Amino acid sequence: MRLHIANHPLIDHKLTVLRDERTPSPVFRQLADELVTLLTYEATRDIAVEDFPIKTPVTETIGKRIAEPRPIVIPILRAGLGMLEGMTRMLPTAEVGFLGMKRDENTLAIETYANRLPDDLSGRQCFILDPMLATGHTMVAAIDYLLERGAKEVTCLCLLAAPEGLKTVEEFVGDRADVNIVTAAVDERLNEHSYIVPGLGDAGDRLYGIVD
Repeated sequence: MRLHIANHPLIDHKLTVLRDERTPSPVFRQLADELVTLLTYEATRDIAVEDFPIKTPVTETIGKRIAEPRPIVIPILRAGLGMLEGMTRMLPTAEVGFLGMKRDENTLAIETYANRLPDDLSGRQCFILDPMLATGHTMVAAIDYLLERGAKEVTCLCLLAAPEGLKTVEEFVGDRADVNIVTAAVDERLNEHSYIVPGLGDAGDRLYGIVD
């Protein structure tokens, strides 16, 4: 597993506003979208490209384009949806899949309740979107889901990560696949409720409001 912390003054600024409890949902959504666009730039440094001949107004030349098969972007519902537009703006030709996952409050096991993915992901570069890498259990379940379908290259984009979650993912992945974590920051720790500290609260609630 590789970890990339995207250090940049604009990222630090936007993340600070996201952390502020006074930031309203509309502003939070806009800033999360902008922050994901910046993270996407870092996350796609190794994206597969192929030569593509074109004719400019001056001459013929060989350029580059995203290679086939196209990458697939997979937000984890519901909070991951708030990151989708920021990434597809940078990767408009990517395909989009969805994973719905939730934790059973009794067993704490991760359950998959929605899946909109190809059965075969062999040769595909996969990008998982989930704002918070806290315990790491949801991310591990998502990665495992993709590996079972033949994926070998998985990049996870997170606004924030906790050391505990990074350790969980690293121990799970081992040398099974090429997994890359791209995040704006690694925070101090998890609290007793498994929230990232200092964190920014529940990303889903702050993106969309609290649903009773």
